[in-house]
Amino acid sequence: MSIKVSNISKQYGQQKALDQVSFSIKPGEIVGLLGPNGAGKSTMMKIITCFIPPTAGDVSVCGFDIREQSLEVRQKVGYLPENNPLYTDMYIREYLEFVAGVHKLGKNTAKRVDEMMEVTGLMPERKKKIGALSKGYRQRVGLAQAMIHNPEVLILDEPTSGLDPNQLVEIRNLIIEIGKEKTVMLSTHIMQEVEAMCSRAIIINSGKIVADDSTGHLLNSNENTEQIAVEFDKDVKPSMLKGLPGVVNVKKISGNSWLIEAGKDHDVRQDIFRFAVENSFTVLSMQKQGNRLEDVFQQLTRK
Repeated sequence: MSIKVSNISKQYGQQKALDQVSFSIKPGEIVGLLGPNGAGKSTMMKIITCFIPPTAGDVSVCGFDIREQSLEVRQKVGYLPENNPLYTDMYIREYLEFVAGVHKLGKNTAKRVDEMMEVTGLMPERKKKIGALSKGYRQRVGLAQAMIHNPEVLILDEPTSGLDPNQLVEIRNLIIEIGKEKTVMLSTHIMQEVEAMCSRAIIINSGKIVADDSTGHLLNSNENTEQIAVEFDKDVKPSMLKGLPGVVNVKKISGNSWLIEAGKDHDVRQDIFRFAVENSFTVLSMQKQGNRLEDVFQQLTRK
């Protein structure tokens, strides 16, 4: 296993950030670590990368124990923290050469820096100082420093945070390419990114794992209900929609558009049409919706 976590707990005073968390990640997997703010995601990543010790439990990375062999673990891991710590007054090449020196790459430094700048698309900006770069290019620099020593495992904490849509696509494609050769664990609040990048998702809530499965299985986990998106010509009270047969949940999308969740044993669409006629509403549009990871996430982490 690239990463093996066994019964990890982490206590901050009276607060338990992680409570007997266990999972393993095979080589070549891209795994999303998901959870609401304060769930324990960053704490878990800091433990795996030897930044903080666990209160209890064991972690091994590529067969090395984080307590007894922390230097070996650091050699195997590339880490991009949530707050990308860069020296903004350094030039890109200067910074990457500095990081390469920390990893003692020696004569391979210049070649490796060129390779990382090429892989992460930094060449067009290579003559700039880090402080003059956009957020997207700073994230690229962070990824380059995480990979400079050619680690087997990449730990990425919110790698797409604060990026615009174009930058999101660029970084997402880059991570997918990286994942073809390395084991990647990443955290994000953008569920669409998980669906696009990750073969598997681990969902953590209040320090405990509430789901650990392939993204495909998670998307099909709610097989007893289906979702209908419907738009009326005027405002409808949610209590009226909740009263329809088989409806288990109603959520407003925007304006007069609603997302209705109902049991699959009964086709609620005919009841929606009947409801509209009886109450003098016009149905402007109606469409079945596929399951979304966001909905699964909300169901599992809702307090």
